[in-house]
Amino acid sequence: MSGGGASAVIVGASGGIGAALYEAIADEGAYDVVHALSRSGEARIDIEDEASVAAAAARIAAGPAPSLVIVATGLLHDGDRAPEKSYRELDAAWLAKTLAVNAIGPALVARHLLPLMPRQGRTVFAVLSARIGSISDNRLGGWYGYRMAKAALNQLVRTLSIEEKRRNDRAIVVGLHPGTVDTALSRPFQGNVRPGTLFAPDRAASQLLDVIDGLKVTDSGRLFDFEGKEVAP
Repeated sequence: MSGGGASAVIVGASGGIGAALYEAIADEGAYDVVHALSRSGEARIDIEDEASVAAAAARIAAGPAPSLVIVATGLLHDGDRAPEKSYRELDAAWLAKTLAVNAIGPALVARHLLPLMPRQGRTVFAVLSARIGSISDNRLGGWYGYRMAKAALNQLVRTLSIEEKRRNDRAIVVGLHPGTVDTALSRPFQGNVRPGTLFAPDRAASQLLDVIDGLKVTDSGRLFDFEGKEVAP
């Protein structure tokens, strides 16, 4: 991965995958600066608070332009709130929270960080999405809020890619499905994971960065899994 003297930004760098992505990119040394943004610490960002996103963008703008941005945030469960098994469990407040973190937050990040990315040369703006956001692949039902939010996120990726191409014809905007990773997000549901398909965060990060390295401009607007295979809309 070549940074070309630019910077990289990881949003959600305190999470399992985000922290592993930050460590892998920083260790490689291809970028002059690697920004690790999270809800705690000096490089703070709260994707539910646009003022916080704007402030983080202002700090990044003071240094080298970012040619790589990865949004590694997500919400599946919280306290006694778990993915819905039936429409009878739908709750407006929980649906709003799920959409705020999984779709609206990344949209705000795009609003404030995409303008900082170079107008020429290869750039990548990637968000961690999920196969569960695929409408055509939905065969089990349930998990309403998470499915809705990730489907919205995938549409965001597609729409951003169209606009960003007008600004930089070598820009790539993609969604990435990391698979099931051994993090707090997946932990309550790991009992259903097939042997050999639960990835450690560092392996997941390595796989995702390999996918990013292999992306072409024509891949922009699409969703790819950890093996580089496209996930159906």
